[in-house]
Amino acid sequence: MSIASSIPHTVTRERRQPWLRSVPAPTPTDAPGQPSSLEPLTASLASPASAARTIPAVTIPAVVAAPQVPTCDGRLVEYANFDHGASTPALVSVKAAVDKATRTYSSVHRGQGWASQVSSHYYEAAREEVARFVGARDGDEVVFTRNTTDSFNLLARALPRRTQVIVFATEHHATLLPWDERRTTRLPVPLTHRDAEALLRDALKRSTSSRTLVVLSGASNVTGEYWPVERLAAVARERGARVALDAAQLVGHRRVDLDTLGVDYVAFSGHKIYAPYGAGVLVGRSDWLDAAAPYLAGGGATAAVGPLSTTWKTGPARHEGGTPNVLGAIAVAAACAAIREHRGAIEAHERRLTERLVQGLRDIEGVETFSIFGDDLDRAPVVTFTIDGVPSALVSAALSAEYGIGVRDGKFCAHLLVDTLLSDEDAEVTTAVRVSAGLASTDEHVDRLLTAVARLATDGPGTAYEQVEGRGWVPVDDQRETLVDLPW
Repeated sequence: MSIASSIPHTVTRERRQPWLRSVPAPTPTDAPGQPSSLEPLTASLASPASAARTIPAVTIPAVVAAPQVPTCDGRLVEYANFDHGASTPALVSVKAAVDKATRTYSSVHRGQGWASQVSSHYYEAAREEVARFVGARDGDEVVFTRNTTDSFNLLARALPRRTQVIVFATEHHATLLPWDERRTTRLPVPLTHRDAEALLRDALKRSTSSRTLVVLSGASNVTGEYWPVERLAAVARERGARVALDAAQLVGHRRVDLDTLGVDYVAFSGHKIYAPYGAGVLVGRSDWLDAAAPYLAGGGATAAVGPLSTTWKTGPARHEGGTPNVLGAIAVAAACAAIREHRGAIEAHERRLTERLVQGLRDIEGVETFSIFGDDLDRAPVVTFTIDGVPSALVSAALSAEYGIGVRDGKFCAHLLVDTLLSDEDAEVTTAVRVSAGLASTDEHVDRLLTAVARLATDGPGTAYEQVEGRGWVPVDDQRETLVDLPW
């Protein structure tokens, strides 16, 4: 595996990485009367989903405590975070790792000072942790980037000339847009897994290029549905094509192994896996990356600079010019370590939440939920829906202002897919609401959401709203403070 460190051997005496430090469970800081996210929960609100039941506790990694947020009628409630699909809160262990690494932070790779040596060691160890997390193979490179969008733009720049790209129209814009339009084939939204295989096989047969890259998502950021990556990758390999996997919505929910899936590249973002510190990764085969021009020309990417020529490094450093986001990389590694350790508990927690959310929303009259492949296939804890007669932006605003619930409305940077899913709806329905749960979500949050959606579907918002330019729907009688204190 080409992730060799340039750090002097003496630094290896620092055996424990910052993300491996034992972190005690935080003291619950939920508001009085609110169930703690770390304790067994009993559904306490009238829910259209199911009868109240006691849920056995599972050991999941703790997230930084949810804030108390104001409602428009002056109450304070624990924030119900159903916007994990956009960005996740930090794990307690991730924050602790960043705090520890901050004490010895320095720029990496080119300093002899102790802090620089320790930071360099952490940074390269983070690369190894990420490699383990996705099952990187010998010869694969782990390149730290800003996010998934950055990773795929890097890969697009590294493609050999005349490489044909095949991508489904279902993809997030980060996966859909970086490629040269002149050499990109966009496949329509498939109806079933088998349909996806047939569309891909036909496109590969029609490709005339000697090099082809198939770009896939592991899970839809709109519906949460898992794609049949292993089957589609096998179709690609039949024709000698390479496969790049957008795992941004996958790695936090299901294990990813490059070899098992049969993919050549994988990209994901720290802020999707409880490490919101501005780093992402691209992992995959080194030949195209080492042959490409550096993604960022500058210090760190150079082996030698002369009056008339520059020699560039190979390996990850070739595309990591400038001072990298060391703390962001450490945060990603800490999240990868925590998810690997608690994978079973995370999946059990999310499976329960998904079942309650999907069935609960489907049972509410006037609510329409959406899927690509059909309602009964496995998915991440993500549900996209609309409410008859209530604009999606107003639904989102009312859930926030009246119930302290955070969701996402719009087209979720997947315009082609959302337009297709909504094509059978009323012509005025052009956007939807997305609920995405995760480790910051509790059963009480699910109860609150389902109760709120049922009330909105039956009675509409509980207060009057007006549209304000730049802010969207805003309660007319809003008792919340407009501004909050800046963190600095």
